[in-house]
Amino acid sequence: MSAESGAHIMPYIKHFISGGMGGVCLTLAGQPLDTIKVNLQIQARPQAGEAPRYNNTVDCFRKIISQQGLWGLYRGMGAPLAAVTPIMAVTFLGFSLGKRLQQKHPNEVLRSQQVFVAGMLSGLFGAVIVIPAERIKCLLQAQANNSVKRFAGPIDCAQQLFQEQGIRSLYRGTMLTLLREIPANGMYFMSYEWMKKTMTPEGQSAGSLSVECILLAGGVAGMCTWIVAIPMDVLKSRFQTAQVGQYRGALDVLREVLREEGPRGLYKGFTAAMLRAFPANAACFLGYETAMKSLDWLIPGSS
Repeated sequence: MSAESGAHIMPYIKHFISGGMGGVCLTLAGQPLDTIKVNLQIQARPQAGEAPRYNNTVDCFRKIISQQGLWGLYRGMGAPLAAVTPIMAVTFLGFSLGKRLQQKHPNEVLRSQQVFVAGMLSGLFGAVIVIPAERIKCLLQAQANNSVKRFAGPIDCAQQLFQEQGIRSLYRGTMLTLLREIPANGMYFMSYEWMKKTMTPEGQSAGSLSVECILLAGGVAGMCTWIVAIPMDVLKSRFQTAQVGQYRGALDVLREVLREEGPRGLYKGFTAAMLRAFPANAACFLGYETAMKSLDWLIPGSS
């Protein structure tokens, strides 16, 4: 590899590594509330005269702790934690590539709609890994409420799914996941870049922002993202944890939710998602920015 080609590739390598670090921070900070969100989304509607398993976010938190202990909040974390580094690495790589494809020169500042397009490309990049990881995570989180445990862990879950229906089973819910990831990632990066630009003093660069500003921008970006993502996330969680043949497709899941619960059913787990979104994504972007600054210090002149 020539020095010139290495200089062109190095910025993408930096984004790849830094995105992976951000993803690890995101998972560690956000997993407990993600478990609560999924449990709220997939609980069946109670029969007449019966109380729901969980009344709300706080009730779900209390019951998981009392029945499964603190570890119950981290149920199913093996799959996202094992996958989160490549997921976010590829996502941030896709975002950097999406920006570069629209820039006339490396330092050109993109408009918000262009950042949104770059973010959508990042969602498409990351979905290859996100889909099977989400499928495994949701199944492990769902089985925590059952006395009979079908899966021993993430690897066993992946093996059983593959043995039953091959790769198709691992990628069940692909369309719903793409419908969640592509617009949500567009919102994710657009809102983050907008927040940084808003908080940057005139005449200074965004690289000079304090840790507090990065945390605020990342947290707000996470909340904006889940406002867009939550309806498709509800449908995805339902579809990925359902028995084979229960739904004919994504529209079948949507019709059932609207018929049984109305439009409000599309926002089940919303409170948990919002509570998770701020700290998890604040941690993600702080991890990303910290890693980028460290790599820029180690390998200067290649951003």
